[in-house]
Amino acid sequence: MGGGGLGFGPPLTPPIVKQLLISIAAVYLLQFVMPALYVLGAVRPFDVWQQGYVWQPVTYMWLHDRHGIGHILMNCFVLWMFGSPLAMAWGPRRFLRFYMICGVGAGVLIATVPYLLYTVGASGAIYGVILAYSLTWPERTIMLIFPPVAFKAIWLIPALFFMTLVFGGGNVSHVGHLGGVVVGWLYLRHQGNAGSLFSWAQLKHRWRRHRMRQKLRAVQYEEWEERRREQDRRYH
Repeated sequence: MGGGGLGFGPPLTPPIVKQLLISIAAVYLLQFVMPALYVLGAVRPFDVWQQGYVWQPVTYMWLHDRHGIGHILMNCFVLWMFGSPLAMAWGPRRFLRFYMICGVGAGVLIATVPYLLYTVGASGAIYGVILAYSLTWPERTIMLIFPPVAFKAIWLIPALFFMTLVFGGGNVSHVGHLGGVVVGWLYLRHQGNAGSLFSWAQLKHRWRRHRMRQKLRAVQYEEWEERRREQDRRYH
């Protein structure tokens, strides 16, 4: 990940990101000591609207699945990877405000979907962070380890949604992910930071540019083939 060369991760981790990571890890460990945190803190539509547990759209984002460490490790890794450069560019206050708005906004959306039993995790906030990263540095090249593919940062959100739909299984909160993206985009749009990257005109422009690059590659390939055939005729 980077702009000018190959690299892994951000050059440094801002204090606000370290504090968030420590808080997430501390609450995760506390869940095993105080199981009631998980019961009362996970967001459940029935509890929020029928029992008055209005804190759940806030508390759920600090909790994670206790039956496996993969959920929290992935969230922390992505927060470190994409949140660090964003926090360095924005500053701690703006970054934390955006992180919380995306997480709580996703929690409110989760609470409005009646068929959901419960949801935990910081994924809504983190998807908002990924969105902000992709809009701030849309031309940066991202290289995935699995699958080993490279693409521009602007395609991060579509790529992640595709991978979670295909490989995520039944425990993935697609509503929470979508909520974080929608709330994050609306907030950035209101602040004037979302630009027109998701407008229809911009998508058409990117598609035309993609087609032009394909045609250029085809012309270059034809020229290379013609030179190769010419060399073959000379030697034969």
